[in-house]
Amino acid sequence: MATWLTSPFESNESGNLVMGTIRRDVDKFRKDPKFKYRIEVSWSYQPDAKGMPDEATSEQMEEVENALSEVFTKDPVAVLTGIYTGEGVRDWEFYTLSLHIFQRKFNEALAPFPSLPLSFSATEDPSWEEYTQLLSAAEAADSDAE
Repeated sequence: MATWLTSPFESNESGNLVMGTIRRDVDKFRKDPKFKYRIEVSWSYQPDAKGMPDEATSEQMEEVENALSEVFTKDPVAVLTGIYTGEGVRDWEFYTLSLHIFQRKFNEALAPFPSLPLSFSATEDPSWEEYTQLLSAAEAADSDAE
């Protein structure tokens, strides 16, 4: 079972809260040098006054997330490391060992869904620098809240 840390962050743009959830139990993936690609999948939505999605959009996002989780649990070629929601965007952060295999598995997971407003970016991050920075920020926010 995955272990997650959820912390609110203040948006630089509006001051609204962005909910960030980061996965903690990823050591086996971080230690594997093949998991060197970071992929960000972004879903733009019409935000409410606080920058969050409406209930129907939020439910559809959860369904998509569950489908992705199911596919990548069965075939762990990628790991979801973070989920960030606010300011009209939900971002999912993954680390994967292959961009091509990730794309194939991602499309497999989303096959039952209608076309979604998704955009993708990918970078090489073999030392998991982005993840490390986000985890540090989430842990600092969590300890400040205590």
